[in-house]
Amino acid sequence: MHLLATTSAKLDEIVEAVDLGQTPGDIAVLSFADSDLAGLAAAWELDRATLPSVRLAHLRDLRHPMSVDLWVERVGAHAKVIVVRLLGGLDWWKYGIERLSTLAQERKIALAVLPGEDRDDARLAAVSTLLPQELDTLLHFFREGGRENLRGFLRRLAIHAGSDVGAPAVKPVPRFAGYLPEDGAVDIDHLIAGLDRSRPVVPLIFYRAQLLASDTAPIDALVAALHARGVAPAPLVVTSLKNRDALAFLHKTLPRLAPALIVTTTAFAAGEATPLDVADVPVLQAVCATTRRGAWRDSARGLGAADLAMHVVLPELDGRILAGAIAFKDPLPPHEALAFTAVASRPEPDRIAMVADRIAARIRLHASPCAARKIAVLMPDYPAAPGRAGYAVGLDVPASVLALLNDLADTGYGVADIPSTASNLLKALAVRSAEATLSLARYQALLQQVPASAVASLHDAWGLAADDPDVRDEAFHFRARAFGNILVALPPDRGRAAERRANYHDPLLPPRHALVAFGLWLQHVAKADALIHMGAHGTLEWLPGKAVALSAECFPEIITGALPVIYPFIVSNPGEAAQAKRRIAGLTIGHLPPPLVHDGLSGDARELERLVDEYAQADGLDRRRRERLAGLIVEIAQRSGLAREAGVDASAAPGDALRRIDAWLCDLKDLAIKDGLHIYGRAPAAADDPAWRASVR
Repeated sequence: MHLLATTSAKLDEIVEAVDLGQTPGDIAVLSFADSDLAGLAAAWELDRATLPSVRLAHLRDLRHPMSVDLWVERVGAHAKVIVVRLLGGLDWWKYGIERLSTLAQERKIALAVLPGEDRDDARLAAVSTLLPQELDTLLHFFREGGRENLRGFLRRLAIHAGSDVGAPAVKPVPRFAGYLPEDGAVDIDHLIAGLDRSRPVVPLIFYRAQLLASDTAPIDALVAALHARGVAPAPLVVTSLKNRDALAFLHKTLPRLAPALIVTTTAFAAGEATPLDVADVPVLQAVCATTRRGAWRDSARGLGAADLAMHVVLPELDGRILAGAIAFKDPLPPHEALAFTAVASRPEPDRIAMVADRIAARIRLHASPCAARKIAVLMPDYPAAPGRAGYAVGLDVPASVLALLNDLADTGYGVADIPSTASNLLKALAVRSAEATLSLARYQALLQQVPASAVASLHDAWGLAADDPDVRDEAFHFRARAFGNILVALPPDRGRAAERRANYHDPLLPPRHALVAFGLWLQHVAKADALIHMGAHGTLEWLPGKAVALSAECFPEIITGALPVIYPFIVSNPGEAAQAKRRIAGLTIGHLPPPLVHDGLSGDARELERLVDEYAQADGLDRRRRERLAGLIVEIAQRSGLAREAGVDASAAPGDALRRIDAWLCDLKDLAIKDGLHIYGRAPAAADDPAWRASVR
């Protein structure tokens, strides 16, 4: 297993006492949810001239007891109404609730402690001073949500603060709906009627909570980007993919849309029977992260632990393809009158563009006829024994590529001049083709599209492009050959040829100019429609950059761009396959490992086994013979070097040495050895052999 450099620790992860510096206000609302507070701030703007003074505060800033005491003393003690919306129940902010409950009873403050989830909590009602019926009404405003309901919620609180304002009734907001940036929630029939059916339709599924908090900027930005790329986005609002009514809504709606593919920003895994499978099209995961934008920008890890689990790892269980992150939490301009700075999902323009490009690339691939598709097949060149070009773990790469070329030809792809043997394929790649070149001038022009920081690190590590060993006659020359529309290539080494094994997984070393040039050539000159990486594993997913939620400066993205990546990967190594999924948006397809055989023992090991068997038979029958055998076993083991492999040193007692040698022989005899290499897409010759079936279970 190989590791990326992702360690990051910051002092600001430690809970410290802070003073929010707020001045007193008539109404104070505290919540753990950014969406609650951002939504209230937006609603307050509508009625700021008629409402009493309002203060908003995030409970994450009041986790330290001293922070609570400061806020209660400077703000809470002067308020007429206090509302606390808790996620996770009373125990998540127990000290604060105890302080506020005592304060409210002493000073006759209207206190409402409301649950942040859909389930009620009797303990929260017990510490409130408002009547249960009024608590239910306030909670109803929150649960229906949306700007108008939060506006009504603030007006209701204003009445408790002594203001003479009217408070409207709660307005129901659809739990499932279509969405248009200019109209908000709309009826599904209205959404479908407005779609341009001459364009491929892409449902874009997002949480109702974003709609209710007016936090849809990332969705709006992605909708605009897809429109610009000739796609008809169809945004859909849902509460959850685990809600039974939401599942029914999607089961009914998705077939009506006839999508080209599906994009979802929802977290977690839907489970075995996911409604996203109804349309039988690829499902891409776009991430609206809760990670702060600054933390993402500065971190090698990319996403916090919660985002990684909810938005990456669990959706992988549903088979979703990670398209990338499109938004991060970021402070909005301060609300001076609220003494509050809201945090909202801020769309990241270049991440929106990359996700939209990946969506458009997959749609183009699916829409183009097989005969017109240009596919690049990369053969990994993992450092192995000298002379083994095209090596992958457990896979006969040259034979697998030949099998793939024949299968593609049979399926109608434009394949020509297929080599007759694996040897001929490798010979064809060894001769550098005049067509597989990129001039230095064109390379420098394409580098203008690469972030300056990445180009600087490239030059710092490797100097001038003209000095790259793959440059001859003012151009890069690649080991690639076109067989009709199918391009087969051995990518350039990422580092120094003499240090291939050390450089292959170096998480900090930028790739050579030649590998960057190769990726840009694939995208912009060869104009590949997709990339098939034949076998585990290449070096692309191990290049420097973030572990997940990559930025434009990350080299895996610079080299692969928005290309759809299909990656046959040995099924017994899901940990490393995850890197391809998360760093180059790869669709990994597990292939069988080579069949295993039990080869038994040979040479000195077989002789030792015979003597150990004799020793066992003599035990209890002939003590002198047993002792002679024991000495002979240890002597042969020491002389042959097998004692060292068994963990027996010269000082070991005879009895202990015999036990160790016996255990080692048993393990060695049971050891299963790979019998050859697997050929992708081909059943092994021994597939009907019960012993083979047992070996791959």
